[in-house]
Amino acid sequence: MKAPKFNFILLNVLVIFIYSCSVNPDFSENEAIDEEEVSSNTLSIPAGFDFSTDQQVKVVINDATPNVKYDVYAYSSDRYFVGMETYENEEGLMVTDSIFKSDVLNQFIFSGVPYNGVISQTINLPKYYTQLYLRRKENLKYSSVIQNITNKQVSYTGKSATGKSVTGKSSASNVTDYLYCVNGSAELFQVDPLNGNFTYLSNMPMGSFTCAIDQPNKVLYSIGKSSPYPLMKYHIETDAWETVKNLGKGGPRLEYNYRDGLLYFSDANILYTIDPTNGTFINTWTINGLHNNIGGDLAFDNEGELYMCTFSGLYKLELNGDEYSSTRISADNLPFSPTSMTFDSNQELWLSENSSSSNLIIMDTQTGGWKYNYGKSAGNNTNYGRTINDLTTFRVYATNPVEVDTDGDGILDSDDSFPNDADKAFEVFTPSKYGLGTLAFEDLWPSTGDYDFNDMALNYQAIAVLNSQNLAVQLDFTFTVKANGAGYTNGFGIEFENLSPSQIASVTGPVLQHDYVSLNANGTEAGQENAVVILFDNTESMLSKETTISIKFTEPISTNDLGTAPFNPFLIVNKIREKEVHLPNGHTTSLGKKSFEIEGVNKDADGDYISSSGFPWAISIIHDFKVPKEKIAINSAYNFFNDWATSGGINYQDWYKDNPGNRNENLIDN
Repeated sequence: MKAPKFNFILLNVLVIFIYSCSVNPDFSENEAIDEEEVSSNTLSIPAGFDFSTDQQVKVVINDATPNVKYDVYAYSSDRYFVGMETYENEEGLMVTDSIFKSDVLNQFIFSGVPYNGVISQTINLPKYYTQLYLRRKENLKYSSVIQNITNKQVSYTGKSATGKSVTGKSSASNVTDYLYCVNGSAELFQVDPLNGNFTYLSNMPMGSFTCAIDQPNKVLYSIGKSSPYPLMKYHIETDAWETVKNLGKGGPRLEYNYRDGLLYFSDANILYTIDPTNGTFINTWTINGLHNNIGGDLAFDNEGELYMCTFSGLYKLELNGDEYSSTRISADNLPFSPTSMTFDSNQELWLSENSSSSNLIIMDTQTGGWKYNYGKSAGNNTNYGRTINDLTTFRVYATNPVEVDTDGDGILDSDDSFPNDADKAFEVFTPSKYGLGTLAFEDLWPSTGDYDFNDMALNYQAIAVLNSQNLAVQLDFTFTVKANGAGYTNGFGIEFENLSPSQIASVTGPVLQHDYVSLNANGTEAGQENAVVILFDNTESMLSKETTISIKFTEPISTNDLGTAPFNPFLIVNKIREKEVHLPNGHTTSLGKKSFEIEGVNKDADGDYISSSGFPWAISIIHDFKVPKEKIAINSAYNFFNDWATSGGINYQDWYKDNPGNRNENLIDN
């Protein structure tokens, strides 16, 4: 191992006046930027620090239950800022508010069904993540657990979801209830009424104060909280949203009546019926006798009786001709303002209340008596930390579901990402299903660069396609070159250090314009001990073009053997095939050279791609990294880069994100 490096140069905007990294093709190495001329400030970089922002984590899930599916997410309890929104709140006031929501469902990594009772995958995560969110789906029964990452491993043994079973009525004893909840932050989530456990279900197209379930068709309806007030339809079995119609009107109360197939919608003292198939308003009634007509919800019991709650309590409604009369059941001094309610299959009435961390309450419809069942006021460690603006009951029946497996691979269509392809079933995403990673290079190695890391920078997402045995059969590597600040004609490739060329069946998608790369018949680079794929050989021609490289394997392989993206990436400098620039401590391929004789000072005499002053020529950011502007050093554009580096990557692990204070936006390009 190289001795600690104590001359890491604190680069600053003086670089602007010294030299450009946009060089002519006949650039001479003795003209390279000299770090000692840039600044006299130095930093101490710990021995062994490799500037990595990611961590490999092995995930092992044991569960012998047939047809159970797991979805795995990177987890943080932090809520992110969505933006400002103007809407009518449940008190009937127009407000403009900051909207925050959970980011968990955006950090989807992979899914799988246990094969021989086991799922085992190796994934790549940002180092600042310390937990994973595991969501279990058995039929339509969901449960979830948050697991700590310990020694780069997560191990979990699953068990069947609980749910609240119906008691006392044999005709309905095969039903298990779950409470489906929505809020103004566009979160759809489930609460298990048996134990209060919380499970994320889906991100909504718009925040909402309403929800209602059409049980026979397994559909949830919800009305957006702000203009144009879309009637949204959620297909529970497929996790898919659609908009039925923009209603042009919002309100806090919604229920579905299976007896007539209509939605019952209410605002203030007016009750409407809506055809859920097309969003047409059908009937309108006035409600008399409400003491306060703000907030609340609607719910039918199993006898078809209609109940309403508002901020003044619980009411029973009766239709009298062309209007409804209301009778208050609860006391007039409730210590909470109810926003929603639903009957479960035991005919217990559940309510939630208007709070930043809502409670779940059970109320007696005969006496109006109530108790806090879950939430911060219940005293049983079920603080949800979010508002429940509406809730409804979803019933899962114990009758054998229709099990459709179109391609016959043993994975039900509802769990299969490729239901018509027997060779494919699941996907593993790096960095995540909705995220991008960035690779950024300086191309003057082994001479000093200006460290703006824009000589070549590309965004990427890697998708490992798995079969029903959770083994990889294909890798899709999608990338876009976002920066080309170099004067050289550079290429780019990746090496799979655990795979031989013979394990690759085919490679499609590379863009090769020059003649310095030789290929095997399967599309891998010739003359390599390990499998190497050259994605392109001319950066300039790839700028801003999204490209996908598809690599198929001769035999299915584990993700542990495949390795994790970005694998061993490298830049090929100026069409000189043996001149590879790798990540810190990276290994050259069989065709690369560790050292070059140059005019001037060789800043990487030992060939580990970390300069004698402790600075790398390449960096991998497991995030959509915004590269600095031309000649702006990375530690000038990013305020905590130096603190991160001198701590050996311990401090400011998310220095590259857009958190307040992290970036100098005027010094960042893209």
